[in-house]
Amino acid sequence: MKLNYITLAVAVLILPVVFLSFLGMPWTATRIAGLAIAVPCFLLLVLARIQIGRAFSVQAKATILVTTGLYSRIRNPIYVFGSLAIAGFILWINQPRLLLFLLVLVPMQFFRSRKEAKVLEEKFGAAYLEYKRKTWF
Repeated sequence: MKLNYITLAVAVLILPVVFLSFLGMPWTATRIAGLAIAVPCFLLLVLARIQIGRAFSVQAKATILVTTGLYSRIRNPIYVFGSLAIAGFILWINQPRLLLFLLVLVPMQFFRSRKEAKVLEEKFGAAYLEYKRKTWF
């Protein structure tokens, strides 16, 4: 549980600093759309990180199968909401050319999710396959 508090603390400390640094820029439709995407997705990313709890790891390993909360609908909400939050942030800072970064990030996340799926399937077998059948990405 300690890591969850650290994640939440980092989020709470970084968001205001980032927000204030770009506050003086003019509010365009792109910036408003970016903020409308980034903020809820970032909050959902933090929620997903909290919900995964001790099961979170940098390397693919299977300790417990989390199937509740956001994980009841999406197998990899950290990847989904992380990518969307980054896209929204890029639009908010008015640097749409940086969206090309997602051309690298998204395939990396697909590769990693497949690796994680193999590890989870080996550990949890039929329970994971049933969970996988009922969820998206």
